[in-house]
Amino acid sequence: MCPDSSSQIETVLQEERVFKPSPSAIAKSNIKGIEQYQQMVEAAKSDPENFWGEAALKELHWFKPFQSVLDWSNPPFAKWFEGGKTNVAYNCLDRHVKQGLGNKVAIIWEGEPGEVRRITYQELFEEVCRVSNALKEIGIRKGDLVALYMPMVPEAAMAMLACARIGAPHSVVFGGFSSEALRDRLNDGEAKAVITADGGFRKDKIVSLKNAVDAALVDGSCPSVKSVLVVRRTCADVSFFPGRDYWWHEIVPIQSIECPPEHMDSEDRLFVLYTSGSTGKPKGVVHTTSGYNLWAHLTFKWIFDVQKDDVYWCTADVGWITGHSYIVYGPLSNGTTTVMYEGVPRPSNPGAFWDVIQKHKINIFYTAPTAIRAFMKSGRSIPDKYDLTSLRLLGTVGEPINPEAWMWYREVIGANNCPIVDTWWQTETGGVMISPLPGAVATKPGSATLPLPGIEADVVNADGDPVGANQGGYLIVKRPWPGMMRTVHGNSQRFRESYWEYLKPINGNLVYFAGDGARRDDDGYFWIMGRVDDVINVSGHRLGTMEIESALVSHDSVAEAAVVGKPDDLKGESVVAFVSLESGKESSDELVAILKEHVSKEIGAIARPDDIRFTNALPKTRSGKIMRRLLRALASGEEVKGDTSTLEDRNVLDELRK
Repeated sequence: MCPDSSSQIETVLQEERVFKPSPSAIAKSNIKGIEQYQQMVEAAKSDPENFWGEAALKELHWFKPFQSVLDWSNPPFAKWFEGGKTNVAYNCLDRHVKQGLGNKVAIIWEGEPGEVRRITYQELFEEVCRVSNALKEIGIRKGDLVALYMPMVPEAAMAMLACARIGAPHSVVFGGFSSEALRDRLNDGEAKAVITADGGFRKDKIVSLKNAVDAALVDGSCPSVKSVLVVRRTCADVSFFPGRDYWWHEIVPIQSIECPPEHMDSEDRLFVLYTSGSTGKPKGVVHTTSGYNLWAHLTFKWIFDVQKDDVYWCTADVGWITGHSYIVYGPLSNGTTTVMYEGVPRPSNPGAFWDVIQKHKINIFYTAPTAIRAFMKSGRSIPDKYDLTSLRLLGTVGEPINPEAWMWYREVIGANNCPIVDTWWQTETGGVMISPLPGAVATKPGSATLPLPGIEADVVNADGDPVGANQGGYLIVKRPWPGMMRTVHGNSQRFRESYWEYLKPINGNLVYFAGDGARRDDDGYFWIMGRVDDVINVSGHRLGTMEIESALVSHDSVAEAAVVGKPDDLKGESVVAFVSLESGKESSDELVAILKEHVSKEIGAIARPDDIRFTNALPKTRSGKIMRRLLRALASGEEVKGDTSTLEDRNVLDELRK
């Protein structure tokens, strides 16, 4: 499937602000200055196998050294570090304990009701060994897939690491998914066991989990599942099925704290993580042991410029790839203190995030642009109540960040002292692909800046030709990298077609197409313009929705915006904007006219919205991404179809329908 070769995204939002790393930041950083970054880029480009091979030997522990770095003889199916044997749990725990870091705090956990646990590397190591032995007791063996359906509690991280320790790939299903969505994933992966909890806390309410598992398994609906391990979190009444169900607090504490790690082949599966498509069944993204471990480890170390005593917090859930790579595996592989928080900002505690930062003296904070825009809407009076001076680095993840949200984040949360790393990546890439390195790369509000060393990214048209500066096109990666997904579980053809055959080969070589549109500015910086599915074709002009949204959000009345296309007999498509206003601002015909003119001024008349609709909230996934395809259906007066299992609040959709 190839798009029209003449396709080009034509909008360009003007952004001229540049923030260079300060001399003091460069002096303290692991990667000191743009020259060192460029040397790393050149080393990876000129001799990639030597670059990755040296990194793997230096950064990871191996029970047996690998014999080759990369086998790319059958693209797009890569094999990294073949012949090597390692274990991700060993890299995250054992080696740190053996190096004398046993008393260092590995996880700081805070529950939504307020309880706090501090778990050292020694304690985490022992508990993971106990969980590993418990899994063996209930029949789990190397190669068996174990599903996790859990709240944000330390036991979720322990369960992931225990699976890795015994060689049982895990499949984490976000705890907000329905029982039907859970059932689909259990059956597709042929899971042998489910680890869950009686429930969890979210927005001051108990979210039932065990009951959803029971519903997914009812009447033998998931015949592969033989065991269910249940954490007691809320003490809610739940059903219990002897012979299938086991209480964590009964079976885990009695286990031995000795559990030798399995010596895993580099290409053994580490996990399967499902991504939801707009139609069809979700794709099971497969990541394997050593390549993923190396990429999560390196990207965390490079991007967050991690220092010995840093306290780091990523606000994602372990049910998403961000939680895998940047709550559990990346931080723990680097011996960092990582924070897990069960709650979210809510009416009863709108300053929840800032309270956590103040209480635990967080140094590095990584959150989603949608959260930042929500904070903007509430105003700075809430964060101003808290001491945020411990922060030295801020990050964003999930979707492109609007320049004005970026500036608010920098000024209000970072007090103009914290570099911002705006990261672009996907479930499929395993870790971040494009991001500034805080001690090396100057930042621009709204730009993900430059690819990481070893990532050869480009923006091309459908014929594979690079487009000019400030011209939009398709964001591709030309060469394999260690953290890349290996396949779609049970469907290698879907893997080829979805990611490697959408665009024509370049010089006979397959290229990875991310599904995103992008442009590069005169400095070579990447600006992510959103999914190509979100591009609007107006009178032959292809407009990037992200930049129209950024133009709207740059107006002081607008807190958040989502832009979609609507079929138009004359122009092909018209531009429809759904706009959420800042607190205290009111919708009016006059404001509609002002916003339309504002977009025309920021981008050009071709991007002027034909229709602006005001709404109190936008439909989002539980990971914070706006579900634009739902808005496209609503704008066109069509029935909403496809997978809506990731929608966080269905009431938003009902209100928009009205």
